Amino acid sequence: MQEHDLRLAIVAHARALNGLGINQGTSGNLSARCGAAILITPSGMAYEAIEPGMIALVPLAGEDGVWSGPLRPSSEWRFHRDILRARPDVGAIIHTHAPYATALAMLRKPIPAAHYMIAAFGGPTIRCTDYAPFGTQELSDLAVTGLKDRHGVLLGSHGMITTGADLEQALWRAVELEALAKMYHMALVLGTPAILPDDEVALLVERFKTYGVLGKFAESEGGGE
Repeated sequence: MQEHDLRLAIVAHARALNGLGINQGTSGNLSARCGAAILITPSGMAYEAIEPGMIALVPLAGEDGVWSGPLRPSSEWRFHRDILRARPDVGAIIHTHAPYATALAMLRKPIPAAHYMIAAFGGPTIRCTDYAPFGTQELSDLAVTGLKDRHGVLLGSHGMITTGADLEQALWRAVELEALAKMYHMALVLGTPAILPDDEVALLVERFKTYGVLGKFAESEGGGE
């Protein structure tokens, strides 16, 4: 995508978050890789009020605090930048305070393979990090580590992050992560969930590489079903 189209896509996906019930008010933030920089939502603005020209541009290789645009980038620009630095496979990031995912994060509970959709996130667990204050390098380091070989992580006493090759994938995963968190919560209320073995999850991870929105890039390269 060209920069203008990415800006439009960020605004559209940001406005979708609250309607999907996975974010509230001005919490949460989105970013997308744009060449040697990232485009990221501004700090403390309601998504309904954001326009494409308000999206901040942060250089991937820049020094801390360097950005351009009419508004300051999200206070979480640091982990967006650091995740994209560490993960060349990631093109977009979504961070929300989705209720069920955040409730598990408050309990420091990772999500195990109690449901096969865990495979959409690359492994048998969605990890939960320790707590660190928002906007800090400590939180960024925890997020990068928690996302190793994964496309989703819970941030202790904070919220969740999902990643994708593009914004569509990242948003799809954000919806699925909140659904997993809700189902896991409900299962815990009823009893002790059965956990799928790691070898079964590994097989499912491979199958998900050509599944729906996750498989569109593989299909474009001739790898789809």
